[in-house]
Amino acid sequence: MDSTKTWEKMYINGNWLNASNKEMINVVNPESQEVMTAIPRGQKQDVAHAVTAAKKVFESESWQSLKPSQRGRALNEIAAKLRENKSELAKIETSDTGKPLAQSESDVENSARYFEYYAGMADKMFGETIPVEPGILDYTIREPIGVSAQIIPWNYPLQIASRSIAAAIATGNTVVVKPAEDASLSILALGRLIAENETLKSALQIVTGYGHEAGDALINHPDIDHITFTGSYNTGVKVMMAAAKQIVPVTLELGGKSPHIVFEDSDLDEAAQVIVRSFIQNAGQTCSAGSRLIVHHTVKEQLLTKLVKLTESISIGPGSDNNDLGPIISKKQFDRIQAMVEQAKLEGAHVITGGRPAEIIHSRGLYYLPTILNRISPKSEIAQEEVFGPVLTVFDFETESEAVDLANGTDYGLVTGIWTNDISRAHRVSNKVKSGQVFINNYGAAGGVEMPFGGYKKSGIGREKGVEALQNYTQLKNIAVKVT
Repeated sequence: MDSTKTWEKMYINGNWLNASNKEMINVVNPESQEVMTAIPRGQKQDVAHAVTAAKKVFESESWQSLKPSQRGRALNEIAAKLRENKSELAKIETSDTGKPLAQSESDVENSARYFEYYAGMADKMFGETIPVEPGILDYTIREPIGVSAQIIPWNYPLQIASRSIAAAIATGNTVVVKPAEDASLSILALGRLIAENETLKSALQIVTGYGHEAGDALINHPDIDHITFTGSYNTGVKVMMAAAKQIVPVTLELGGKSPHIVFEDSDLDEAAQVIVRSFIQNAGQTCSAGSRLIVHHTVKEQLLTKLVKLTESISIGPGSDNNDLGPIISKKQFDRIQAMVEQAKLEGAHVITGGRPAEIIHSRGLYYLPTILNRISPKSEIAQEEVFGPVLTVFDFETESEAVDLANGTDYGLVTGIWTNDISRAHRVSNKVKSGQVFINNYGAAGGVEMPFGGYKKSGIGREKGVEALQNYTQLKNIAVKVT
């Protein structure tokens, strides 16, 4: 390891520290495949240090006596700092994840919006009075849970960390974050902004490292009071089992296999534009990707023609050059995408466009062409499981009920897009799909900071974003007073 470089450190108890074992994890730039820095390989003792610090702060008189409005002002200050440092933070996010610079800039703005939004909610956690009987004043209050453990994925590190950190602190909790080892840099940069804030600097701890080391230690620590996890279904099961052993609440966002249902009366030009954006955003490495197309058979060929034209016109290359589609974050993920597409071909899938790696001159990054697959069994792996790459699978239908059955035909239920000019049909279908979010004639809604986000079935438990997310970080206390 190059001793002349400045390597990253973790943020624990107000200090920037190396891992207890002094070991580091190389951070590879997806565009160049070169090591650009390294992060500490946090261990069980580092996690224990962070959790102990978070618990001490939570139980301290200074934190407990802090007014909600003071927390709100401090969160607003972080929002302002994020915007002041937008250009630098976006460059960090792009260098770490490979996503196009414009998408990283949008992520920074959405991160600022989370801090801003929850700043406004900090002093609005209302209780209720309950009519019980004469002589009894019964009321409820919402109190913070305590130490919130937050495990953040690599695809939207800054944005996802911001949405959960801001909500947790707004409600009076302290936080221990474990970023993904593939993308920790923007979260560490956020930590530096929070470390400069006198009100909040002790409320956040950041432990970097591998999931099977630092992550496991965090979710199994006895002083954790709540767990937030965004990631794969299999890891989510392990997180939920750890939470069950500790009897602590858990919020899980475990991905999706989200469909666009396109009816014959849709505006196909508008639908095509949105569908393409939804499955190539962040190179398809997003849980809410619109990765399945369920289209009425009478307009299928017409829509596919539009989709192919759009996908074959997008620019592919380094995210720092602000191309439409950047590199896949790692060889492990690239190999997974390629293997799933090749297996689909063996099973008879027809490649309408793409279906292979993209060769980009002057870049060592791993790129995959936007891919549209037809003639697929709805029960095949690629139709059922997240690819986490720029891949769209196509199915056609004749009846409304058939479309609903196809939409509900996976173990996931995160997001659904419905395209129709028949408002009655739009409402019927939205009521029948098993999905946490439904968009009618749009998809995504500019980040949706205010909109509760989470899924049915194996897409997870609980909701992030919006007012509803605050329920994750509070517990309800009922107080009954005898009035004499």
